[in-house]
Amino acid sequence: MQQRTRPGGRSAPSRGSAPRGQRSGGGRAPARPTVARRAVSAGGTALRTRAPQPRRFTSRAIVLSLVLLVLLLAYAYPVRVYLAQQAEIAALEQSQERQAVKIAEMATRAAKWDDDEYVISQARQRLHMVLPGEKSYVVVDPGRATKTDPADLPGAEKAPRPWYGKLWSSVEAADKQ
Repeated sequence: MQQRTRPGGRSAPSRGSAPRGQRSGGGRAPARPTVARRAVSAGGTALRTRAPQPRRFTSRAIVLSLVLLVLLLAYAYPVRVYLAQQAEIAALEQSQERQAVKIAEMATRAAKWDDDEYVISQARQRLHMVLPGEKSYVVVDPGRATKTDPADLPGAEKAPRPWYGKLWSSVEAADKQ
């Protein structure tokens, strides 16, 4: 098909030949967007092109993962503090229960001292007291009786020994080990 020429030898522009932003005239947009043409080989047949592979991570997915990461980091410390406080509360409640048991036990022991018979029995056991008119006996086990030297008691002062006696006792002690 021949193109029309204007007077002066210039060709008239066709409707679709001007670039999109430089059109003159009615300003109507094309009915469908322009698509890139397929490459043609030297033999005139169309070359096969690969379909575009979808990207693994889109920008939306990356932004979403970053927001989730920031939220995770923002909530990590308060959750840790919360869990530590819950553990502390549980420990304090257990301590409070132990104290309540101990208080109840001490209250029952204190209530025993209101009984006169209990007071008398404790005075006999602990203080070796007797009622008027009774005789007190203390049994001494002769097998447990040992002679004790007052100098052997801890904290008692020992007689000073001469220096050669101390030296000889250290030699004997070294010989035993």
